[in-house]
Amino acid sequence: MDNPDSNALLAAALFASQKHSKQRRKDLDANPYINHPIAVAEVLARMGGVADLAILQAALLHDTLEDTQTTPEELEQHFGRDVMLLVQEMTDDKSLPKQERKRLQIINAPHKSPRAKQIKIADKICNLMDITPAQPADWPLQRKLEYLDWAEKVVAGCRGCNPGLEAHFDAVLKLRRKSFESA
Repeated sequence: MDNPDSNALLAAALFASQKHSKQRRKDLDANPYINHPIAVAEVLARMGGVADLAILQAALLHDTLEDTQTTPEELEQHFGRDVMLLVQEMTDDKSLPKQERKRLQIINAPHKSPRAKQIKIADKICNLMDITPAQPADWPLQRKLEYLDWAEKVVAGCRGCNPGLEAHFDAVLKLRRKSFESA
């Protein structure tokens, strides 16, 4: 049986996997980067109850403009203008220094569309889940704690768009803070 939504979602997953194929996460195991956008889409669907195809596709593709050679035109051609615009909303300007990009995420979060805010919250949830007392191995405890504080500020600007995601973010943040108390 042909299911257009499933086909479109799998097409986005395949596209993202091809674009991120040579990228690795910064964990000890150097896991494939594609695990991250898949996790973001899964959190949106499972914890946020999101069924909007464009949001789920954009979640899978959210780092392609920022971290690969993908162009907005390419995204629009394959997935439509709606998805391309959501991915653009998620994209940091890599020509700026890292600290400036982080500052702008806090400032810009309240001005994002409700759909982009949901992706942003799910992205931060997944990033927090990857930060443990042991991971990333090269981050000192202070840097990890600063990341938690920063993520909390970004998500504060996204609140009001999905209570399920927001509650899950709060639970993961609390769990991470607690894990560092005993570290």
